[in-house]
Amino acid sequence: MARPWLAPQLLLAVLVALVALTYQIKRKTFISVQEVAASQSYVVAAMQFVTSEFNKESKDKYSFRIVRVLKAKEQVTDHMEYHVNLEMRRTTCERLEAQNCTFQEGELYKQIECFYSVFAVPWFEKYKILKKNCTSD
Repeated sequence: MARPWLAPQLLLAVLVALVALTYQIKRKTFISVQEVAASQSYVVAAMQFVTSEFNKESKDKYSFRIVRVLKAKEQVTDHMEYHVNLEMRRTTCERLEAQNCTFQEGELYKQIECFYSVFAVPWFEKYKILKKNCTSD
């Protein structure tokens, strides 16, 4: 004998499972958040992107270069995010030049501290700055 109420219950269970799955996909699930070495290849690539973008947007006559990485964190979800605190200094090279530049001294000395949050899909060389905050000394 067939149970007439079984089909609607099964349909309802499938519907609830689909809604739950859709919600889980939309929600950003963190796989991991950890501090990483600044020498890690993906972190280096993200910092090169940050430096390049900083120098493109800067109105300063001279380019800036990273002096020191204070902290780097990697957050993994469906993509990667790097949260980097770093110090940058003005160099002797004019803006958008970046080869063998020494740091400015004397009255042209300028150092800034920045925090960057960078969206990254490094295996496709895709980067985007999500958040930026820089302060001068």
